[in-house]
Amino acid sequence: MNEIEPDHFDFEDEAADGVSTAGSSTASVSSSIVQGVDEYGRRYASYGNVGYGMPIDEDELDRIDLKHRLYTLLLDEKHFLAPIGRNPQRILDLGTGSGIWAIDIADAFPSAEVLGVDLAPIQPEWVPTNCRFEIDDVEEQWTYRYQFDFIHSRDFLFSIKDWPKLARQCFEYTKPNGYTEFQCLLPEPHCDDDSTPADTGVIEFSEKVCDASALAGWSLREPNHFKTYLQEAGFEDVTEVRYKVPTSPWPKDKRMKLIGAFEMQSLLQGASAFSLRTFSRAYGWTQEETEVFLLKMRTDVRNLKYHTYYEFVVAYGRKPGPAGRSSDLHDSAVNLAATSP
Repeated sequence: MNEIEPDHFDFEDEAADGVSTAGSSTASVSSSIVQGVDEYGRRYASYGNVGYGMPIDEDELDRIDLKHRLYTLLLDEKHFLAPIGRNPQRILDLGTGSGIWAIDIADAFPSAEVLGVDLAPIQPEWVPTNCRFEIDDVEEQWTYRYQFDFIHSRDFLFSIKDWPKLARQCFEYTKPNGYTEFQCLLPEPHCDDDSTPADTGVIEFSEKVCDASALAGWSLREPNHFKTYLQEAGFEDVTEVRYKVPTSPWPKDKRMKLIGAFEMQSLLQGASAFSLRTFSRAYGWTQEETEVFLLKMRTDVRNLKYHTYYEFVVAYGRKPGPAGRSSDLHDSAVNLAATSP
């Protein structure tokens, strides 16, 4: 990864503000599943793995859609990196959330049937004809009647307790010469120029939430092992790419500045979502204790003299298949790069 050049700011006054299906666990949509459960003033999923740590309310859906734009910009207007070819037939989106990725992919690949699965029915009703959504807990045993050309997951935060099992199930349900791709933000803070002291709010928050997630059972550090999990599951040609995601609009480059602005807004908007259930389960904190802790992060993330960034980890692999198919897919991906979503 290349270093990001910081922009120059005047810090004489206050700190600058940058932006001042057919699975056995598939269920019918009962009223309790639709409504979810209320905790800490937020709404959470009530189906399947009820330990899921993130809310499913409108505020969180808005944040998911914001991150969708951030990641699309980060990947140069692409939604994935795997060389799947131009005419995939079946695509599975795990943990589809608001459904925005699945909808965009269905529009981009009219040849494909796109299935998005999630614990909560929070997707829109009006979608492309080749896109549909189901309620499912992907940590249960899958029983789909067919395999997929491409299986995708993005930002499974506070969701998966057994990543090796998930990788093995993806391998089983990926077609020969098909691909599985894991994408996730890795909220381990970095700084290349020593501008960010260890006691700043973003550093303290990041380390605290990573430690708490491990105690609560959904380690946020798992993207460090995506490549290994895919390899151990049996995938070949496994590739990992890491992108820098500034935590605020401190970079000089306009594109990276915008990405940083999006990420800062995600942190400001999502800090409570990341923390409330996690800190309660890991540390026994009350809602009030959590919100007090978050004050420092919400202040320091706006300070553009702190050049902090996270990494967005993308890892994909190919399921072995008949000889000759792999090179064909890679060749088609070269031509697809300019137009792929």
